[in-house]
Amino acid sequence: MSRSRQIRGAAGEERAVKYLQKLGYQILHRNLRMARYEIDIICRHEDCLIFVEVKHSLTGDYGHPATWIDERKQEKLRKAARLYIDKHQISGLDIRFDVITVDKGQVEYYQNAF
Repeated sequence: MSRSRQIRGAAGEERAVKYLQKLGYQILHRNLRMARYEIDIICRHEDCLIFVEVKHSLTGDYGHPATWIDERKQEKLRKAARLYIDKHQISGLDIRFDVITVDKGQVEYYQNAF
């Protein structure tokens, strides 16, 4: 991944974090690696542990960023979440997978995305 792409991705994730914090979510981790998987944001809201995938597009040239999360990517996120839950011995919380897109500067939040 190019350096400029990393910087743009980090800017999108920063906007996502601020958005979640405004909603009262507690950010637990950012860009957490679990084995060969990465989770963009892990947060908690009330009794729910939330794994958030962030997609950022400046131009929209490749369609809406939400469409970039295919079944293969979803499965990777589920595996990463299982590893995280097992490692931290988490129980008694609901689990949710959300998506935040930053498309041409506009933040959109999809709860229970998959």
